[in-house]
Amino acid sequence: MSLFSPLALPSGAVIRNRIAKAAMEENMADVDHAPSEALLQLYQRWADGGAGLIITGNVMVDGRAMTGPGGVVLEDDRHLDRFTAWADTARTRGAQMWMQINHPGRQMPAALGQPALAPSAVALQMGALSKQFAPPKAMTEDDIDSVIARFIRSAELAERAGFSGVEIHAAHGYLLSQFLSPLSNRRDDRWGGSLQNRARLLLEIVQGVRAAVAPTFVVAVKLNSADFQRGGFSPEDARAVVQMLAPLGVDLVELSGGSYEAPAMTGAARDERSVAREAYFLEFAREIATVATMPLMVTGGIRRREVAEQVLASGVAMVGIATALAIEPDLPQHWQQGRDPVPTLRNINWRSKPLAASAHMAAVKYQLGRLSRRRPTAPTVSPVWALLLAQAAAKCRTRRYRRWIGARVIAH
Repeated sequence: MSLFSPLALPSGAVIRNRIAKAAMEENMADVDHAPSEALLQLYQRWADGGAGLIITGNVMVDGRAMTGPGGVVLEDDRHLDRFTAWADTARTRGAQMWMQINHPGRQMPAALGQPALAPSAVALQMGALSKQFAPPKAMTEDDIDSVIARFIRSAELAERAGFSGVEIHAAHGYLLSQFLSPLSNRRDDRWGGSLQNRARLLLEIVQGVRAAVAPTFVVAVKLNSADFQRGGFSPEDARAVVQMLAPLGVDLVELSGGSYEAPAMTGAARDERSVAREAYFLEFAREIATVATMPLMVTGGIRRREVAEQVLASGVAMVGIATALAIEPDLPQHWQQGRDPVPTLRNINWRSKPLAASAHMAAVKYQLGRLSRRRPTAPTVSPVWALLLAQAAAKCRTRRYRRWIGARVIAH
């Protein structure tokens, strides 16, 4: 199997090659929390770069529940023309364009001034950084019903806007991932306890979305292969959830890992010189591939063609690439032309893993900002400098968000 052979999905959609631009959080919404011109410019770069699949960064299903202050929100059709422009931009070179839809649950910055919802009233444990997140409130049945309806509504709107599919985010410690983990889900009702109960919210959302969209519209799920916390969501749990998803019409499952508390997805503490450790979650994916009936995708740390080919050889159908495509958006073209650059940021060996993860994300966002302004990337940027810039930008966006959400409350 070649990196440049097409992949046919169960819905009938065909991805032209096996390379996906995985989701990264851009925080580039406009003043209406719709896609901005800068965001469109960024996605044009990825469209030109040759990836067969482009997955958006987080699109929030509820404007009151944000992973960051500059996030895109899709709750209704007021700004649907901007979403259509976003989808059209990413599809100009023939790529599939999927919208990643998400709810942060307890992983929402306290500075945004909104109450945080979660399966249980269990706060994040991130040492000195914990205070940056508001203690969450346990969700009621009405809260859960509302979240299900919001995921379905956002998927319907994405289809109307011209996206090829949606990816339901159930990884990285966000709300659906919180329901899956026994550490954050301590409920004793039908939404907690057994794995079947903890997976119920994800399964109901998938079923609802699949029923609401056309049969040819892609429905994918992003799932942790593990959350890397003792007593948390395990590789065995992930394998079982993939089996639960099998009869529900899921086109693809993307496997990643970690959360804000255990940020394995950034690879900040890993030895990047080792090819075997570059594809962080491949070992877990090999096990899950033995039971999966739908195609799998692995995302996390892949930067070299050799490693991407190893992923495919292991039985995984798609290679998800994030950071490397933030540094070098033309990487798929380079690989197809026989070149093999290794896009790399500065290594961050800080004692605090959550802080190191924040610095890594800031360095990635620094590259995204440059690409959105049609400037070359700067992978040697100081992580400290990138983090300071990101924090300053977040403060500005937070003030703008609070004005936006305040005006919305008044209007209603």
